[in-house]
Amino acid sequence: MKKFIIAIVLLVSNSLLAQVQFEAKVSKNTLGLNERLRIDFTMNIDGDNFNQPSFEGFRVIAGPSQQVSQSWVNGKSSFEKTYSYYLLPLQKGAFIIKQASIEYNGQIYKTSPIKINVTNAVQEAKDPNDVAQVSADNNIYLVADISKTNPYINEPITVVYKLYFSYNVGISNWRELDKPKYNDFWSQNIDIKQLVGEEGMFKGEKYRFVVLRKTVLYPQKSGKLVIEPLSLDIDVQLPTNRRDMFGRVVVTNGSKRVSAGAKTISVKALPEAGKPAGFSGAVGKFDFRVTPSKTNLKNGESLTLLVSASGNGNMKLFNLPKPEVPNSLEMYDPVHNEQVNTALTGMSGKISDTYTIVPQFKGNYAIKPMQFSYFDLNSGTYKTINSPEIMVNVLDGPMANNEQAAAATTAGVAKNKISSSDQFKYIKLKSNLVSMKKEDFFGSKSFYGLLFLPFLILPLIVLFKKKKEAIDGDVRGNRIKLNNKLAKKYLSEAKKQINNKEPFYVALEKAMHNFLKAKLHIETSEMSKSNIQDLLLSRNASPETVIEFIALTENCELARYALTSSSVIHQDFDKAVLIISDLEKQIS
Repeated sequence: MKKFIIAIVLLVSNSLLAQVQFEAKVSKNTLGLNERLRIDFTMNIDGDNFNQPSFEGFRVIAGPSQQVSQSWVNGKSSFEKTYSYYLLPLQKGAFIIKQASIEYNGQIYKTSPIKINVTNAVQEAKDPNDVAQVSADNNIYLVADISKTNPYINEPITVVYKLYFSYNVGISNWRELDKPKYNDFWSQNIDIKQLVGEEGMFKGEKYRFVVLRKTVLYPQKSGKLVIEPLSLDIDVQLPTNRRDMFGRVVVTNGSKRVSAGAKTISVKALPEAGKPAGFSGAVGKFDFRVTPSKTNLKNGESLTLLVSASGNGNMKLFNLPKPEVPNSLEMYDPVHNEQVNTALTGMSGKISDTYTIVPQFKGNYAIKPMQFSYFDLNSGTYKTINSPEIMVNVLDGPMANNEQAAAATTAGVAKNKISSSDQFKYIKLKSNLVSMKKEDFFGSKSFYGLLFLPFLILPLIVLFKKKKEAIDGDVRGNRIKLNNKLAKKYLSEAKKQINNKEPFYVALEKAMHNFLKAKLHIETSEMSKSNIQDLLLSRNASPETVIEFIALTENCELARYALTSSSVIHQDFDKAVLIISDLEKQIS
C-alpha cells in the first residue's frame, strides 16, 4: 500500500513539474554579420528573478521588452510571459548563448544553451518588385559640428551632433552603437528636452536634420587630441517603385549604420611669456572681488571674508587665491560655493570661498591685497586684478603682550602663548595613592599564573608555527596578498600626493598595476593592453569598465608631463577608486 501511495505522489509531482515550460527561441541559428538576431525567453508561468545570459559575441541593440498574455478557452486558462532581445553580432564565428534562469515556487528553471553561427555579411533577399528607388547610403549622414579646432588649453569648444536625412527617406528609430569619448577634455552635455526636426542646407542641397547631442568641452592639455566618434544604427524606410491600391508609394524597411568619424583638435598651450607667478589656470574674462562683512569688531565678534570671481570661463577648473592674515587673526578653512551655468558658449557665473576670521586681541590689523590672474582669450594676454588692502579694527578685548605682538608681525613664530591665567593649568590636581600593605608573591594568583603560563602557551606556539609554515608555503597566495597590500599602499600614496602632479600619477599607476596583479594573478611582463583586456573580460568584467581602466592607466603616463589642473587630478583619483571598486564587484 505504501509503495502504491509513493508511486502516485511521484507521478503527480512529475506531472506538475512537466507543466512548467521555460525555453529560449531564436529567429535563426545562422545569420550574416550584418543581420540582427531576435531571441525570446518564453515561460508559461509567472516566474520571478529573471536572469539574462551574457550574450558573448553580440551587442544588445534593443531589449529586454516584456510581453504578457493570458487567455481562457473552454474554461481553461493559459499564461505566457516573454522577454525579447535584438542582438547584433560583433564578429564571425560560432557562439553559444548560455542559459537564462527564473525562480518559481522556490525552484530554479533554466533554458537550454543555443548555438549560433555568424557568417560573412549577406545580401538580404528582397522582393524584386520592392526595389528601392533611393539608397540610404547617399541620403543619411551623421555630422559632428565643432565650433573651433585650434583652441587654447581651457578654452571652451562645442560639439553638436546632427543627423541629416533627405526628403526621400524616413527614419523611425536609432540606437547608439558607440558613444563619443572625450579623453583629456573636461566635458558636459547640454540637455535636449525635445528632438525637433529642422531644415537646412547640406552639401549644397536641402536636407532635414535633427540635433541629437550637444556637448561643451574644455581641453586639459596641449597637442593633438582625438574625439572618439558617435555611431548609430538607424531604422529607415525607403520608397519602392510599387504603389498600393490607393496609389500611395510602398516603402520597404531597412537599417543603416552611420558614424560621425573621429575628430582631431589641435590644442595650443598657454603662452609662457608674461605668465604671472600666481596664475592658477583661469581662462576667460573675470571680475575679482574680496569683500569683508565688517571691518570694526567688538570682543568676541567675527567677520566673514568673501573671495569671489565672476564672469565667463573655466569656472570649475581653477582655484581662488587664499588671503594672508596676521597671526592675531584666527582664519578657518573656507566654504566653497559655485553658481555656474553651462551653455553652448561655455561656463558662466560665480564661484566663491567664504572665510570666517576671529580676532584674538584688540588692535588694528591689515589683510594684505590679493592678486587674481587669468588669461584673456580676446586679447591673448594675461591680466591681473588686485584687491585693496583691508584694515580690521578690533575695538576692545585683551591686549597682546610684547611677545604676542611680535608673533603677530613675524612669520614663523608661534602665535599661541601661555598667558598668566594659564600658567598653573598643567599642575596635576588628582593623586593616586597606593597602599603600603603588600601581599606575598608566593602562593598568590600571579605566582600560579606565571607558573602554568608556559604550559598554556606551548600548544599556541605549535599551532602558530604550523599556520606560519602553511602561509609561507602558499607562494601564490602570498604574492596576491603582497600585490593587494601594494595596491592599497600606492592608492593611499596617490591620495597624499594629490597636490603634486607627477608623484600622484606615478603612485596611481602603480596602484592600478598591483590591483591587476592581485586580481588576475599575472606578472609585470604579462601586462599588455590586449592581454589585460582579454583577462578582465573573461572574468566577467563589463566592457565599459575595462575600457575606462585601460584609458586611465594610459592617461597616467601622459598626465605626468602635461599641464593638468587640480580638479582633473581629483577627478582621476575619484575615477580610479570607482573603477577599482567596480572591478572588485565584477571580477569572479
